[in-house]
Amino acid sequence: MADIHPFRALRYDLEKAGKIEELTCPPYDIISEEQRQGFLQRNEHNVIRLELPRGEEPYAAAGRALQDWLDSGILKQDMDEGIYIYEEEFLSQVDHGEKKSLRGLICRVRLEDFSAGVVLPHEETLSKAKQDRFQLMQATGCNFSQIYSLYQDETHATRKRLDALAATCEPRYSFSDGLVTHRLWVVNDPVAIAALQEEFAPRKLYIADGHHRYETALNYRSWCREQGKYCPGADYVMMMLVDMADPGLVVFPTHRLVRGLEGFSGHDLLTSCEDYFAITVQPDRAASEAALAQAYEDGRHSFALYDGVKWHTLTLRDEGALDALLPGLSTASRRLDVTILHSLVLERVLGIDKENMANQINLTYTRSAEEAVASVDSGDSNCCFLLNPTRVEEIGQVAANGEKMPQKSTYFYPKLITGLVMNKFD
Repeated sequence: MADIHPFRALRYDLEKAGKIEELTCPPYDIISEEQRQGFLQRNEHNVIRLELPRGEEPYAAAGRALQDWLDSGILKQDMDEGIYIYEEEFLSQVDHGEKKSLRGLICRVRLEDFSAGVVLPHEETLSKAKQDRFQLMQATGCNFSQIYSLYQDETHATRKRLDALAATCEPRYSFSDGLVTHRLWVVNDPVAIAALQEEFAPRKLYIADGHHRYETALNYRSWCREQGKYCPGADYVMMMLVDMADPGLVVFPTHRLVRGLEGFSGHDLLTSCEDYFAITVQPDRAASEAALAQAYEDGRHSFALYDGVKWHTLTLRDEGALDALLPGLSTASRRLDVTILHSLVLERVLGIDKENMANQINLTYTRSAEEAVASVDSGDSNCCFLLNPTRVEEIGQVAANGEKMPQKSTYFYPKLITGLVMNKFD
């Protein structure tokens, strides 16, 4: 089943490169160009130069920079194989500011086709992002960031083992980015590593964040084989593995923005939704979000609609109606708020089909409710839908059924930082 391996990570030589907090960055896909420039102004060796290159030939530039840093000793490969314990400590934005921590292990994982049922996706992907990551991988032969995956462990034996290993020594890195404190431990003990490999052997891994990068790794492995390129490291990908029941797991919703629909009418949209939803007018966004939170607590399926004039909450009247409308999906998939929104409203009422969604023609996404509202108020979007977060257990249920949620169904917080460890394939 899940085949995990230690590896000799590339890591910064801090004497040559600078402070680790100046060299790391958030995931590339949430960084603006202004932020990217800021990271490089702070330290020219920030990993963003490799992970999000720019210029006329950005991927070639990343490949040259990586080789230059290896030649000059800015980056060095660890002498011994190991696994890396990574911890994030933060104040939860959804649990009244409660301090939380999340701990997992970073390792290599043998690539498996999704059909093998070992590594399971939970949401659809966007093709443009996969092409970008593939070209970067061709140019560098390296993973600069970890794929975030979950595993099920009723006894939490692995989490306890990681806690015990971390307690034996001080972390190699410990620093704050202002919101999250990051810590990393290096574990080279072959006995401990073998025990972890044994624990993971019967498990499945559920991708939480990084679907594009996993599919890219599969494509890169196939490309190497087609080219006759000997690269055994391409059979693996770097992952961060976290217990699905870790109390530090926090999932945010990703809201939907509808744009570019000619003749859009909020009134007509609501009228068309009355057969399936109880519709309540809300005085403002705060009241809408409070109603959503209550629906989440009560286990009801609800989302908020803002059309630039009024706020409404739409709450599903009858779950049983989904059985007839979506017979091809499992119960777990049919009961997802995001599936209900996409199937009953976006597709059935607004006519935004799956291909349209994948190409983001009339549908875009944001984690920020403020951004969603501003887009409608400015006229850039026809309307927006605010959603509740997907529950972690729902993610596992959908993936276990061999199904995928619509793209951008989840947003795990905090994001894993990039640049602590890197995985070079050869």
